[in-house]
Formats: sequence, structure tokens, C-alpha cells
Amino acid sequence: MDTKRHEAGFKDRTRVSAARSTLLEAVRSHGRTERVPVVEADGRTVAEPITAPSPVPGYDRAAMDGYAVRASDTFSASDRSPAVLRETTGTVGREEAARVHTGSDLPAGADAVVMIEQVEPVDSTDEIEAFDAVAEGENVGAAGEDVAEGAHLYDPGHRLRPSDLGLLKSVGLETVPVVEPPQVAVIPTGEELVQSDPDPGEVIETNGLTVSRLVERWGGDARYHDVVTDDESLLRTAIDDAIGAGADVVVTTGGSSVGERDLLPEVIDGLGEVLVHGVALKPGHPVCLGTVSETPVVSLPGYPVACIVNAVQFLRPAVARSLGATIDPHPTRRARLTRKIASEPGTRTFARVRVEESADGDGQESDAENGSASTATADSLPDATPTRASGSGVLSSVALADGWVVVPEDREGIDAGTAVDVEYWEVTE
Repeated sequence: MDTKRHEAGFKDRTRVSAARSTLLEAVRSHGRTERVPVVEADGRTVAEPITAPSPVPGYDRAAMDGYAVRASDTFSASDRSPAVLRETTGTVGREEAARVHTGSDLPAGADAVVMIEQVEPVDSTDEIEAFDAVAEGENVGAAGEDVAEGAHLYDPGHRLRPSDLGLLKSVGLETVPVVEPPQVAVIPTGEELVQSDPDPGEVIETNGLTVSRLVERWGGDARYHDVVTDDESLLRTAIDDAIGAGADVVVTTGGSSVGERDLLPEVIDGLGEVLVHGVALKPGHPVCLGTVSETPVVSLPGYPVACIVNAVQFLRPAVARSLGATIDPHPTRRARLTRKIASEPGTRTFARVRVEESADGDGQESDAENGSASTATADSLPDATPTRASGSGVLSSVALADGWVVVPEDREGIDAGTAVDVEYWEVTE
């Protein structure tokens, strides 16, 4: 046991951004790829550039119900002097028109469509009257108008969405190259943890479950291990076995602080290297980040809220880096604080809040296109009410919250009535 570490505590804490950068320097994209059916690729990360093998649409098509015509035959058409055209079912010649429906192939010879509302049949003849002069290409969807053949669609690192799958299928792709999900070993630790029916002094294990499901949302393959008790030998074996089984990232929960039963920093240091221990973050400064056999190890605090906050700040980007994926900021909503949030200077604070429409206005979303906040006054915003300013062990304070407000290191709290950005951290990107 490192007696000096236990006695010193966390006098020097690394800032969140610096700790994250240090961790990510130790994470490498694992580089494993596979091809999967487009219909099964939702949420997967693109592994190589994707281009369109065929255009969309693949042919000139009618964009409206009506009649396909030669535009030059309608140039003088009007309500008072309609163009009289002969109806045909084949190639459209001079002064001819063919009935078409939205999306149907434009007949040969035609270069425009007169909408059905602008056409009337001539009684007892095969002729129609067109009352609208159309230009060449009018009401026509040209081949490749949506997607040109060979068009660049996606770069490596892009995480596929349902709309992407529709586009990929429309250009004729049946499979897509994606990155294999990184294997993330999730090891809950603590002699007090049980899976159910706790006796006095025992606690139901929740951190490993929560972190495992977050990993799955972030694109990883979570391997949820059995609880490991506070024993150095058993902890070493659990980490070694996880790495030997091919884990790209190892994450532990509990045992990361400086108490007598907080053994993981010594275990990680004995097996590899501790990169950061103690971060200027609240709740959850006793996070430990390290490497073992070139595999990143993220040791999260045991208090549930602290565990979640640190998982989002450190494990999420580590999973993304292992995937070679881009990581988007969380969606946010502008809101007005109903109570003051206190914070410690030099520490980044994550205050859990509930968001409710205020009686003063209908609420205002932040600008999704440029990321800027609304210019609406604070009085017109929804209310953001802290569920709890402290208490990293109170799981309900985050589970019953809508998101959190981040108080940066250079601020000493945020006053009630202030307009703030609420991060919806649990929304899947």
C-alpha cells in the first residue's frame, strides 16, 4: 500500500480537459473492421470512405402527376389559349403528351411535365388542352438530382443514423464497411456489493450495469464482469484476464480513492502506469486513469453519480477514440436557474437539474444550427431546478434529472435567475 498517497489525499487535482487529453493520448483506434448489412448498421461507425455506386434517381422522372410534354409545345399556352396536344403512350413527339404519375419514368422525347391541374381532356378525342407554359426540366426530377453517381457520402468515423441507412439503400448498397465495436471490460469492485437482497452493510451493484449500458449506447461491446472484492491479487487477476481476453478498454467501478480499501491505483501502477489520479471535478474527483499492457484503464469512483459523471467525461471519449469515431457535443437546452448553484473555484461542477416549462413563457430551445443560445430573455425560458447540488452517492439525483448544468472552473457558482445551458448527456447521438 502506498502510505504517502493515502495520507496526502488529493491536494493536487488535474483539470478535466488535461486529464481527458492525457487519457486519449494512450487510446488507439483498434482498427478492426467488418461489413454488415445496411439494414443492421444503425449506430455503427463508418470504417472507410463511402461513395454512391449509382445515382438517385437512376433516371429522369416525373416530379408531379400530369402529362409529359416537349416544353417548346407549351410556350404559348394560357388559360385563354391552351396548347392542344395529342395523347400518346409511347415516345413523346411534337405536339404530343403522355400521362405520367409522380416518380414514374419520363418518356423518351419529353423534357417537362404539365401538372394535372393544368390539363383538361378534349371531349370525344384523344387530345388534351394544356393551360400552362412549362420550361424545359420543369416538374422533372433529373437522374442524379438527389445523389450523383460517385458522390462522396460519408467519411470514416461517422456514426450511421436511420436516415443514413435509407440513403445507403437508395444508392444500391446492400452492405457497409464499419468498425467492429471495441471490447470494453466493465469490472465492478467492492466487498460490500451484491446483485440482490442486500443484508445490512451490503449494497446492490448498480455502477457496472449503468456503465455497461452506457458503453453499448456509445458504440462499444460491454463485457459486464462479476463483482471483484477488495483484494489486490484478485483485482490484478481480473484486469490481467480482461486484457488477455482482448479488451480494448478496461473500466472498473469503486476502489479508486485514497481509503484503506481503495486498492485500484496501486494495482494499476503495479501492472502498468497511473497517468492521472484525482481530477478537479465535482462530483467524483477520485477518478484514476492509467494503462496496463498499452490498454487504457479507467477506474471510476464508487459513488453512483460520481461514477456516471466520470464515465461521460472520460470513458465516452475513450470508447469513441477506440472506434476511430467523431464525438459530438451533447444536445443542450437553454433554461433559467430557479436556485443558485454553488461551486468550488478551480473545480468543474456538474449540477443535476430538472427542466420544466415556466409560467412566464413557452420555453426556448437553443439554436441547433449554429450552437448559439437563444436571444430570448431569461424570463421566457423554461425553469431548470437543481435536483441536488451535492451528494455523489444519491443516484436518484441524476436518474430523475433531465440533464446537468456545467459550472466551469473559473466560476464561483451560478446565481438563481441566470440563463444556462442544460446538457442532455444521456441522449444517444
